[in-house]
Amino acid sequence: MRHGAPFNVVVRITEAVPQSRHRAAVGLLAAIIFVCVAASLFAVTRPPRGDAAPQALHVGGPFTLTTPDGRVVTDRSLRGKWLIIYFGYTFCPDACPTALNDISIALEQLGPLADKVQPLFITLDPERDTAQVMADYVGSFDPRFIGLRGTPEETAAVADEYRVYYAVRQLGHGEYALDHSSFIYVMNPEGEFAKILTGDLPGHQMADDLRQLIK
Repeated sequence: MRHGAPFNVVVRITEAVPQSRHRAAVGLLAAIIFVCVAASLFAVTRPPRGDAAPQALHVGGPFTLTTPDGRVVTDRSLRGKWLIIYFGYTFCPDACPTALNDISIALEQLGPLADKVQPLFITLDPERDTAQVMADYVGSFDPRFIGLRGTPEETAAVADEYRVYYAVRQLGHGEYALDHSSFIYVMNPEGEFAKILTGDLPGHQMADDLRQLIK
């Protein structure tokens, strides 16, 4: 099953690849992804020619998901703060922990400004990412993270809203991994799309980008 709009580029997580080669490949993929996304953003936001109507990039939308403690959260209940949203899954061996760790570093470097920010981790694998698994996972990075999960249908819906690509990859013997795009979505306090960041952006650079947006 595949989800998401065509401009998303998959980051494939392959545990069989040696770490040094894997990290080099991820770095190259991240550069390619950034160029593709930048081109897509330019294509949909550049000034129109002649009488053509202006086009706007649609990222984000309504969702209803659940926290590990059973609290229902919607996009509207989070208004008033800058949202930093990352989609992934707890069994992810590399991209997800890297992104969440960098978000945690960015929050630390923001200092008091971090009070205006709410980081979210939305699982793409609700079958394995139970409430307890999610609570333990996000808590290991930063207590400010809110972990969110939904039914498979709710997960597919929010992934479509944010143009997130993900697909199950069977590993054999009943095991599977998820191939997924790896971006960080920044939404303003009114719930509008503000910026997209690559999932491997270092924490200090992320803090600089967020500081400029918040101020």
